[in-house]
Amino acid sequence: MSTFKRMLATVGIGAAKVDLQIDNDRVAAGDMVTGVVYIQGGRVNQEVDDVYAFVKTQYVQEKDKQKSLVETTVGKFLLASKFTVEAEQAYEFPVSFQLPAGTPITVKRTIVWIQTGLDIKEAVDPKDEDRLEVIPHRHSQTVLDAIEKLGFRRREVACEYAPKLGRNLPFVQEFEFVPTTHFRSNLDELEVIFSPDENGVELLLQIDRKARGLLGMFAEATDTDESFVRCHFSISDLRRGADSVAEELSQIIRRFI
Repeated sequence: MSTFKRMLATVGIGAAKVDLQIDNDRVAAGDMVTGVVYIQGGRVNQEVDDVYAFVKTQYVQEKDKQKSLVETTVGKFLLASKFTVEAEQAYEFPVSFQLPAGTPITVKRTIVWIQTGLDIKEAVDPKDEDRLEVIPHRHSQTVLDAIEKLGFRRREVACEYAPKLGRNLPFVQEFEFVPTTHFRSNLDELEVIFSPDENGVELLLQIDRKARGLLGMFAEATDTDESFVRCHFSISDLRRGADSVAEELSQIIRRFI
């Protein structure tokens, strides 16, 4: 009978189960995720190599003029390793890990979830998935506040395939803004990619100027009306607040219009 139970457990029938319960499902990128992992033993003892958590999301990739959603891992975390889950026994232990700074925020169609699992040899790995609401990294938020002060309105946010820009990730999250006040006569839009870390935040700006006259229309038709600019705001820059960042950002943009 035990052999039959063990065979069933290898395909997930009567096997151990895992459940992650998060203390707060609304977390800023770069902050700590805390919670408790609950494991319920199945009908037989099972040897667990690892208990892990994957932070996962999706991005859009275009291939042969067809767009598709691709699932990817933003970060992987080892929560526990090498122990025996005994039959019918319940286990729980606290866990914590830092959400990667590059985790996209969950707006529009962007979703983020944590996949928790038990790594069991020669068996179907039990898994649990929990949605996460991700808000901007604190450094990115200061810049977002500055952009709003300059009269820009957020129009679109999307995760796009861009391995050369993704800092070890195959995608970036692109923010698209339209001017409503100061830059309304100069710009069509402003696109921003944020790369925050412990030292501040790097921005990649795409400044899309309005077409003026025949030369301007030609520039727009050939995409030469767009400028790509990298800039960095240090922690000391960000500590001076959104008004100071807005002033510096305004000076950067005006150099390219």
